[in-house]
Formats: sequence, C-alpha cells, structure tokens
Amino acid sequence: MQVTSRKFKENSHKAMQDENLRAALGRVKQGFTTARSVAASELPEFEDLRDKARDIKDEVLENLDYYLEYFDEKVTASGGHVHWCSSAKDAREAILKICRDVDAKTVTKGKSMITEEIALNKFLASEGIEPIETDLGEYIIQLADEPPSHIIGPAVHKTKEQVTELFYEHHQQYGYTEREEDPEKLVGEARAVLRHKYVTADVGITGANFLVAETGSTVIVTNEGNGDLTQSLPKTHIVVASLEKVIPTLEDVSTVMRVLARSATGQEMSVYTTFSTGPKRDDDIDGPENFHVILLDGGRSEMIGTELQELLRCIRCGACMNHCPVYHAVGGHSYGWVYPGPIGAAINPQMVGLEEARHLPNASTFCGRCEEVCPVRIPLPKILRHWREEAFEKQIAPKPERWGIELWGFFAKRPALYRLATRAAVKLLSLMAGKKGRLKSLPFGKGWTSVRDLPAPQGATFMEQWQKKQKREG
Repeated sequence: MQVTSRKFKENSHKAMQDENLRAALGRVKQGFTTARSVAASELPEFEDLRDKARDIKDEVLENLDYYLEYFDEKVTASGGHVHWCSSAKDAREAILKICRDVDAKTVTKGKSMITEEIALNKFLASEGIEPIETDLGEYIIQLADEPPSHIIGPAVHKTKEQVTELFYEHHQQYGYTEREEDPEKLVGEARAVLRHKYVTADVGITGANFLVAETGSTVIVTNEGNGDLTQSLPKTHIVVASLEKVIPTLEDVSTVMRVLARSATGQEMSVYTTFSTGPKRDDDIDGPENFHVILLDGGRSEMIGTELQELLRCIRCGACMNHCPVYHAVGGHSYGWVYPGPIGAAINPQMVGLEEARHLPNASTFCGRCEEVCPVRIPLPKILRHWREEAFEKQIAPKPERWGIELWGFFAKRPALYRLATRAAVKLLSLMAGKKGRLKSLPFGKGWTSVRDLPAPQGATFMEQWQKKQKREG
C-alpha cells in the first residue's frame, strides 16, 4: 500500500468535503459505539476481564521467544510448516514460493490486516496469481481498488448506493444486469459470485486473531462463513500473522475472546470462531493437504523493551477508532497507511517512519476515549505524546512549530510570568474581537478560522477563576 501519511492534512481536508463519507461515518458512531457500551454494561466482570486480557498479553511479550518457539514446535508436530519472516518482502517471497510449489493460479483470501501491511494482493497479481477477497467488506474495496478504512469494517466508508454501483459495474459478466439496492439481495449477489471461486481456488490465505502456543492452532474470528471456506476447501492453507498474535493456552484465548467481540462489534461472541491445527489428517472429512504459517516480524521485535511495547497488546478490535472524534471526522484513508485511527497514529510512525507519519500523533485531542475503551488497556495518549516529543527532539517538526513549543515552555517554567502573559493575551484577544466577541482570523490559527470564527476569551483566566474558587471554599 502506498504511504500517504505525510499528506494527512490534505487527506483530511478532502475527506471532510466528502458527503458520502460523512453519511457512512455517521453509522460507525451510532452502531459500533452504542453496541460496545451496551455489551460491556451487560457483563459485570467486563473490567476484570480487560485486566486479565492485558496481563495475558504482557506475559506473552515478556516471554515472546519462548511462546513462539513452542508454537513452532506444535505446528511442526501436527504436520504444518512455520516460516519466520523478518520483513514484508520476506513474507511475500515465502507466500509466492508456496503458491508456485502447488502451481497456484488463483488464491482466495480471508480478512487479514497483515496481508494489507505487506501489500500481498498487488504482489501476487504482478506474479500472475489472482487474489480474490472473500470477506464482504474486503471484496467491496477490492472491486473499488481501495485500501480498507477500518480494522474490522474495511468498507465502512462506503454507502449502500456506492456498493450498488460497484456491483452493477463488476457483476454484469456473471449475469447480474440490474442495479440491486436491497442489502440482503446485494449480499446474496456477492455470495453467488464468490461461491464458484472458493471451489476452484488453488490456495486459501487467512489471517489469524490468535496463535495458540499450547496446541499450535491458529484462530480466526469472523461474522461470515467465508473464512472457513477459504481455509478448508483449497488444498493449501496459508496463515499470515504477526509475532505478537501468539497466546499461551486455549483458556487464555477464551478469556481474550470475551473482550474482543464486545469491544469490536458489541456481540457476546462473533458468529464464527474457527481453530485450525495442521493439515488434513487421514480420518478428517475435509481440510487442506498443506498447512503453512507465515510469522511476520515487520519491526515488532524492535518495539520490545521500549515505550512502544504496549502497542503489541493490540488485538485489532477497532474500539479506539470507533470512539475517536478525529477518526469520525476524517475517516480511515486520511491516515495514509494500513492502520487508521488512534492505533494507527501510534504504530504507523514505527512502521513507516516518524518523518513520514509525523502528523498522525498530532491528530488527537487527547480526550482519552481510546484508552478508556481499549480491551487490553493500551495507553495510547501516552504513546502519542512520546512520538510528539521525539519529533520535537529530532527536529522533524517544522521550525515554527518547534519555536512555538519552546516559547510556551519558556513561560510555562515561570508561573508568575505565565499568569501575566495569559492575562495579557486574554485582554488582547478581547480587544481584537470587538463587540462581536469573535475573531474571523488569527495568526497561527488559520486551521480553525479558515472555516469558522474563533470565540474570544471572556472573563477571568482559568488560574484566576481557580484561585477565587479556592478562597470561596476556604
């Protein structure tokens, strides 16, 4: 996927002018957010489960080498193969070799953010292998030739009308010559088109929500049956996952799953939870003859032992972006790479470089809602502050921005001078606003005043009001 994080401001401005996107994002706010709140409130032990899920992930990260080696041993013992890949290039080449070994012409794919991260579809197509997305959301954006805009709802930025036009354009070759607007019929149309592709695919590729060290199993959690068809019908099943997806035991998986679905979609449990352990055995009715697991590092091992380690607790539920006011305003594509929202703002600088993604940590109001709803309690605001500090220290931020921070720091270290300057600024802005009480333009504030007036400060400063309150209360 092409990285456009450097153009975050341009991307955001364009997104906020998109009426279709506005309508689509409104449904995210109303649907996922409310559902998560209800699901959490109906489970008395939900907060305790969040603590347990966090502790399980921390245990894994503290002993990652042990659990990964144990997982490798179990996969091998079951007849599967594990491929250790340090980079996206290594992962793509390993997948290509597996496909070449079975002379694959078509590949069906279940939903996988890691395959997005390594840009697998474009690579396979360039090598003469057709990748076919089978998750409905992924299938829609594949037809639109767009990247996903959400971790769990890749096509959440699309309206029903846009999907209708996509299907009308691409499905006429399959005999669908009418524009279908009924959602159920659209789903049925996609199902019918994909059904033949499942059966004829040479290789099935899925992601993994979890890798179970205890049994060597891989786990996918979905609300569609496409994942099961993708991994069981072709003769070869390839699982693509990153290192931190490993979980010690089956019991640990059950614990984390209780917070995953509730945080993601507000469900008690997703419709399908599928465990795969090695290739088909002699007495199995169906299943793949070959089973491969691609383990991607992709810069994650560098995060162990640093301020960024807690990011590796992420279970990709999407709750942080579902509750983020910035994501609701600009959508997922504005972030310019695979991972959008608060988790993207925190992890993308590590993945694509801080110079490329320096705008993303600043795309936050620090309201703290992301940390409040994270099922594994990742301190996202703290990590965003870390990136801001690093951008300042490495002089990646523009000079005017650094000068402004240095000037603020000068006053902030001198409380008396800070209070004096604040009072002076309040009076100056009030004079500039005049009787109307608002400013149409302001130096260094064009991001606000270009689209709305800025209300002038009124009354005493916060410090003055606080002192008066303290006196009143004795």
